[in-house]
Amino acid sequence: MKRRQLGTAGPLVSGLGLGCMGMSGMYGPAERSESIATIHAALEAGVTLLDTGDFYGMGHNEMLIGEALRGVARDDAQISVKFGAMRDPAGGWMGYDGRPAAVKTFLAYTLQRLGRDYIDIYRLARLDSNVPIEETIGAIGDMVKAGYVRHIGLSEVGPETIRRAAAVHPICDLQIEYSLISRGIEDAILPTCRELGIGITAYGVLSRGLISGTWRKAAAPGDFRAHSPRFQGENADKNLALVEALRVIANVKGTSVAQIAIAWVAAQGDDIVPLVGARRRVQLEDALGGLEVTLTPADLAAIEQAVPKGAAAGERYAAEQMAVLDSERRA
Repeated sequence: MKRRQLGTAGPLVSGLGLGCMGMSGMYGPAERSESIATIHAALEAGVTLLDTGDFYGMGHNEMLIGEALRGVARDDAQISVKFGAMRDPAGGWMGYDGRPAAVKTFLAYTLQRLGRDYIDIYRLARLDSNVPIEETIGAIGDMVKAGYVRHIGLSEVGPETIRRAAAVHPICDLQIEYSLISRGIEDAILPTCRELGIGITAYGVLSRGLISGTWRKAAAPGDFRAHSPRFQGENADKNLALVEALRVIANVKGTSVAQIAIAWVAAQGDDIVPLVGARRRVQLEDALGGLEVTLTPADLAAIEQAVPKGAAAGERYAAEQMAVLDSERRA
């Protein structure tokens, strides 16, 4: 497994990370035993970075990972945790809490659920507009000093917030959506991170399966993609046409569409680590193959022609979710 450095202040991690959100129901029902087997298969393949959120399944995801890691050497797994999202008993979303006291409370529960004495990378899931980012980062910094957190990350924030956070404490990485059809970070966010020595952990590299080459227009019960603009009606048809254009290139290369999409993200810089949301071993195996794909300048040009920047139909989230993304604010 190739390794990549997460920023100048961060850890050395596997060149591919495993996103575990889908193992806790966000894409419909998941099979517990297969989820745990997938985590084990990832570790056996050399994947060290596991990404989760304390609100995935209201704690279910952390407990699942904790179960999967029993008996696994501590240094074999690096856990990245997002916190701050508030949910009600019905699973509804109620905003974000970045207050210093909340930071420490969220962390206490996370450590218990995961069965860990420290978290490798800890980050606020979305900016809390009611709390200065300096206060939130300062509170996580206190937890670094106390030994409960090793590194501080950011999630879905824009250039100004990145600079303000980095002025308080070294930031190892920004977790943000980045794929062939979600390239908004290229204009200002990615240059800011590179200026400050902050790495990128790119989630949504397959756009939640949309550009995996296997997604079809049928949503399972509980699948949040049923409400995502890019998966609806004519938008879905237009986006699937992009996938077919990409499939032509994949066929020529003798790879899968997913592997081409993953290889493209990985090729955008050694400071970028793709996260794949595999919840089954077969998906993981396909994703790992993406690390073995070498894209030539001619390949990259062909991909750019097949899926040009801005070609996606529909926003990446529904309007109410887009409104809370600091990363989507325009000057």
